[in-house]
Amino acid sequence: MTTSSALPQVRSLGYGAPFRWLAQGWRDLWRAPLPMLAYGLAVAAMSLALCYGLYVTNGAFWMLVLSCGFVLVAPILAMGAYESGRLLEAGERPSLRKVVFVRPAFRQDVAYLAVGLLIIYFFWGRMAQIVYGLSTFQLHDSVDALLTFALTTPEGRNMLVVGTVVGGVIAYLTFAIVVVSTPMLLDPEANVFVAVATSVRSVALNPGPMTLWAFIIVALLVLSAATCFLALILVFPWLGLASWRAYRDLVAAPHAVLAGSEMLRKGAADA
Repeated sequence: MTTSSALPQVRSLGYGAPFRWLAQGWRDLWRAPLPMLAYGLAVAAMSLALCYGLYVTNGAFWMLVLSCGFVLVAPILAMGAYESGRLLEAGERPSLRKVVFVRPAFRQDVAYLAVGLLIIYFFWGRMAQIVYGLSTFQLHDSVDALLTFALTTPEGRNMLVVGTVVGGVIAYLTFAIVVVSTPMLLDPEANVFVAVATSVRSVALNPGPMTLWAFIIVALLVLSAATCFLALILVFPWLGLASWRAYRDLVAAPHAVLAGSEMLRKGAADA
């Protein structure tokens, strides 16, 4: 366990932790099924509508990019699931209104993190354009044409390899930034700098278990996309609740540490 006079303590966990979070998140899901499934349905419907709009307008490339990049913005969309986890932990029953309108999320620090993720998302899209542009001089308007190029030509397979490596690096760095910081920002005492630093420290202290957790998240989201996002109705709130459990498991007593740090600063100022 690491300590810091200004940051919450971070626990060192084993490889069984991600599976424990999934099990706990699954139990929490069925403690409040109606608001959670309605929340998942809304996210699935928005994802399907966006991809369908790109499909009918022959935006095959952007449909692929946005689908893959969903993992970058999903943590902000999951604020309702984190709030549900917090309420369930406190012995309260989450309602659909509380899940949709998460009052603790309406503050500057959450907005700063959301803007940062949006910038990373745009950078992700630009890098995808560069990799695609360097791989072919043709524009593949349909999904079938893009898939045929990517899977049956040397240039397309090279594009997939390079794109996977570049996208994977961006996605993992983003994961390190947000895996703890997004649920942590529901704490009004936490600011975006403390939350991001704590998130990065959590991944640095637990590289193996957190990498496994990242793979599980990506695998479940990819499987959801393969079902035309129907599985997202169940998977999205499940992962959100499991992510809340991950935060509570990784970060030890953030309220006490932050309050103690504030007292130390005030004491130093008075002295």
